[in-house]
Amino acid sequence: MKNILFQMWQSLRRYRIQAVIFIVLGCVAVLSLTSFQTMPILAQPASTLSERPVIKAPNFGRHFQEFGREGSILIYDSKNNRIYEHNPKRNATAIAPASTFKIFNALVALETGVVPNDVAVLTWDGIHRDIDAWNHDTNLRQAFKDSTVWFYQVLARKAGYERMQQFINKVGYGNRQIGTAADIDHFWLQQPLQITPQEQIKFLQRLYQGDLPFSQRTINLVKDIMVREQTPDYTLRAKTGWLTNTKPNVGWFVGYLEQNKNVYFFATTLDMYKPEDAPVRIEITRRSLKDLGLLAHIN
Repeated sequence: MKNILFQMWQSLRRYRIQAVIFIVLGCVAVLSLTSFQTMPILAQPASTLSERPVIKAPNFGRHFQEFGREGSILIYDSKNNRIYEHNPKRNATAIAPASTFKIFNALVALETGVVPNDVAVLTWDGIHRDIDAWNHDTNLRQAFKDSTVWFYQVLARKAGYERMQQFINKVGYGNRQIGTAADIDHFWLQQPLQITPQEQIKFLQRLYQGDLPFSQRTINLVKDIMVREQTPDYTLRAKTGWLTNTKPNVGWFVGYLEQNKNVYFFATTLDMYKPEDAPVRIEITRRSLKDLGLLAHIN
């Protein structure tokens, strides 16, 4: 009888051990499955630096060399937050904005009601000037295109020293210096107002974004009169400037290009010695934009 009971106890013991083993294995399997399901999926390894596309900065300097002129250019690719430039030191050097200030002047004139809109005509003062396009009645839009100095001088005088200084301070334009009340119609032409190409870019960015202390109507009107070229593929907004009280003279060309669902802001300066140099600042800018694959279909 004792032998039978011993054998039964041994068999039960074996079954209990197997049961425990099966239970343990089952728990391990469940835990493994649960861990697998909740385990985060690791991203694929990032490509190494050598596998990434290499972006080579274009040599904008060669365009200045081809024309035998010193100058600078700064292009900001806003979508990719990338800067391309020639002559960084000059891009950080402040000079008078000359007629590129017409962008700011137009904003103030429209905002203050000095002119009600872009087509309101001001009467020519009868003083004959060297540029024929300036010698007649004109409006804000046409005067911007012709860069008619007397027209924008009238706007500045009508806006007045105090209001002009207030807007300059609000915007933080350049060095914010406009001299005294006696300088109200030439502070951007002969100093003391100065701005760097880098600051021109920042101002243009704020204009594009509508981040300036002017109404949306005012900003939209000024953006519209800035249009220099417009095709189904792109819109180019810009303004020239010519600083004549320095030796050599300095030409400006500033603005922005909207193309490929992106915006490219630019500021170009050029040493100029004769009237024939005027188109060079624009041509160098166009060639530089083409280096970036823009305006490629235009001859």
